[in-house]
Amino acid sequence: MTPQPNSPCVPALWRYDELRPSLMEAGELITAREAERRVLVLENPGLRGASSITRTLYAGLQLILPGEIAPSHRHTQSALRFVLEGRGAYTAVDGERVPMRPGDFIITPSWAFHDHGNPGGEPVVWLDGLDIPLVRILDAGFAERHPEETQPVVRPEGHTLARYGMNLLPVEHRRTLSAASLFVYPYERSREALERARRAEAWHPCHGLKMQYADPTTGGYPMATIASFIQLLPAGFTGRTYRSTDATVFCVVEGRGRTRVGEQTFDWGPRDIFVAPSWSAVSHEARGDAVLFSFSDRPCRKALGLWREVEST
Repeated sequence: MTPQPNSPCVPALWRYDELRPSLMEAGELITAREAERRVLVLENPGLRGASSITRTLYAGLQLILPGEIAPSHRHTQSALRFVLEGRGAYTAVDGERVPMRPGDFIITPSWAFHDHGNPGGEPVVWLDGLDIPLVRILDAGFAERHPEETQPVVRPEGHTLARYGMNLLPVEHRRTLSAASLFVYPYERSREALERARRAEAWHPCHGLKMQYADPTTGGYPMATIASFIQLLPAGFTGRTYRSTDATVFCVVEGRGRTRVGEQTFDWGPRDIFVAPSWSAVSHEARGDAVLFSFSDRPCRKALGLWREVEST
């Protein structure tokens, strides 16, 4: 028992412009069908061989080229997609397709069939985040392929957003674990919410203006094991230092700045990805307005009474 967390996970930064050539090379070497999912895994340097970005989370960059289909399957691992580049692709969840646009946040709940396709004319890349390491620790991993390469479309595009994303719910709604309620959060709505909050909310000394994605049917996190956040750092922002027990993966959506994680300082720009291990001292700075997306295992830590956060004074 240590006085404070002592994780083997270390701070790390992946620059998108440096990763992209390798991702496109992978597109030439293996098809999406051959790979099941063509993903460049972001492995934490302190967790070699584990295919993990933190002790409980997996992250990678997934590529789908024009004309490709990533076959339909399902698994007990929960997954999120945060779109980084390109338009024209879609994700299908529980019989409904949603278009993928830069900045969109899309989830595939545990044990929900999902597939991806790209009928458009350009490569589409997104950040994958899954609880694979956590499920592996719990020996709770199951997976199954759909009998068809693409699952049948049984609901029109936009159905779920209209049904659950308008501050209304079907009468006496009951949610099941594998059924998706709201599974797509368009970036244009998230960005508008940040701008409206900018005019009305006080800036947090550590986080700027930070909001969490929520399941409208419960008010809680969209996934039982993964929390996701979007935050706005105003031009010239210099944040106070904070620590939290949830190791966090950050992805830059807009702007440029720097983040100090422990003893390391990372300068970042659009689509760069970095990780802050559990209980690392973290502080953000922004040159111009900047937007950060992030995710962590905060829900399960809270459920177990193991989440805490402290701020510097």
